[in-house]
Formats: sequence, C-alpha cells, structure tokens
Amino acid sequence: MTRLLLARHGQTDDNLAGDVFQGFRDTPLNDTGRRQAEVLAAQAEADFPVDAVWSSDLKRARETAEIVGAALDLEPKLDPRLREGNRGAWEGRRFAEVERAEPELYRTLRSTPEQMRFPGGESLAEQQQRVLAALSDIRAAGGQCALVVCHLGSIRVALCSRDPRGLSGFFAHEVENTGVVEF
Repeated sequence: MTRLLLARHGQTDDNLAGDVFQGFRDTPLNDTGRRQAEVLAAQAEADFPVDAVWSSDLKRARETAEIVGAALDLEPKLDPRLREGNRGAWEGRRFAEVERAEPELYRTLRSTPEQMRFPGGESLAEQQQRVLAALSDIRAAGGQCALVVCHLGSIRVALCSRDPRGLSGFFAHEVENTGVVEF
C-alpha cells in the first residue's frame, strides 16, 4: 500500500495575516513560503522515500510541490480535487469581518462545522468527499510513498475521516505551513 504524506503548502501573505479565508483564491507563496518549501524538500530528500509528488493545482500548493519535486527529480502531478475548500462569498475576507457581518453563520462554522455550507461555496462534507476520492486515486496509482501538497482545510477534512468526531473535529487538526502528516 502506498504511504501518503500530506503536506501543507508554504506560507502566503494571507497565511501571514492569519485570519483570511483563502479558499479557491490563487494566492502565491511569499518569500518565507518559498524558503519553507526548500526546507520541506530537504526533509523529504533525507527522511521520506518519496517516489511521487502530487499537488493541488492552486498556485501556493503547486509552487511548493514544484520546489520539492525539483529537489527530488520528480514532476508534480496536479489534481484540482486537492484544492482548499470553496469558501464562496467569504474568500478574501477576514474572519472578524465575516463574524460581524454574518454572526450566525460564523458561529455555526466554529461550533458545528459539519453543518456549515459556505455562502456560494461548498460544505466541508463536499470538500471531504472530493479530497478522499483524490487520495484514494493517488494510493491506487501505486508506489512506495507519495507526498501530497495541499491545504490546511483539505488536510483537516482528510484527518476528520479517521477521527471519531468526524467533521465536528475539523478545528482540532492543526498543521503549520509545510507541516507533514501521515494519512
């Protein structure tokens, strides 16, 4: 069975701000994010028997995967199903702004995320379904170890599939930029 390592992309300016819904916005890495990707590449080269690199097609994940792939002499394979969740009308907005403008929906997100549908976007269950389908296909592609570069929300929904709390445990799973978790 193929070992799957899920890696969060490197830092973006939105991550630096710490309170912006990025979603499908195609934000690039910042300089810190590129350095983090280089460290991830060195870590993968030294510690993981990676024989495939997969990535979300969004720029921040793709660029991270390209830096890692170059170090490992592997061409990243892109899969849009690995994208961050579609946060719809909330994309590009700060958490506090959304909380003020739509307090009930924001409260639902924080207290019962499994019941949340982002206005004009998708639910966490829909995101989980597409991410798990992508991970299943990556595993079926074979190989010893695949590094999958994606997004915090995508990693969270994957981990929630093995969490007894299900999607209600969404916010319990924290992964720093270029952090790696085994799935």
